Amino acid sequence: MKIKYLGRVDYSSTLDAMKAFSTHRSADTEDELWICEHPPTFTEGQASQATHLLRACDIPVVRTDRGGQITYHGPGQVVAYPLMNLKAAGYFVKEFVFRIEEAVLRSLRAWGVTGHRIVGAPGIYIRLDDPHGHSQLQVTAKNAPPNFNGLGKIAALGIKVSRHCSYHGLALNVNMDLAPFSYINPCGYAGLQTVDLSTIGVTIAWEEAATIIAARLQSALSP
Repeated sequence: MKIKYLGRVDYSSTLDAMKAFSTHRSADTEDELWICEHPPTFTEGQASQATHLLRACDIPVVRTDRGGQITYHGPGQVVAYPLMNLKAAGYFVKEFVFRIEEAVLRSLRAWGVTGHRIVGAPGIYIRLDDPHGHSQLQVTAKNAPPNFNGLGKIAALGIKVSRHCSYHGLALNVNMDLAPFSYINPCGYAGLQTVDLSTIGVTIAWEEAATIIAARLQSALSP
């Protein structure tokens, strides 16, 4: 997988570029991993509802074809777009999502942070009262709604797969202005708190965080 560091780039033009790459790639096209950050932008997934944008502001809202609901992108967030041929890689969408989340969990461990998965709510979460502790989350009853009590979301995930080829990806919060998350129901969940690494006492440069998450993704997504 070829890693490309794009810097800070406009969201809409990057989305157009991802679509073009996925549409025109052939069976021999090398997979790529795009690492970037975006200017302030709200993005809505296919399931997003207008009511999840709680207040009007000057931050643009972009409707997309990825899965999921509304989220926020902004400076200080590492955004990673794995552009992969999943058929060639040899796994299906569910495992693809698992591997992306695993890369985030491994990255957080490198910084002494314990991340958690929640069934039915893609992304990675941390305990607000003990982000460095290793105790497991309490298992919820089968078919129960996700329980976010005491948790903060540190990484969001939304993907699109067309003709076995993936685009969109994940966003890891490093050192951001988190206020815009209060303008929305993050990922469609009212009251879900969003955090970044700086909030929980981890000081790391964007470039270093980007390099680590890229390496973990490259490893976790290998066929």
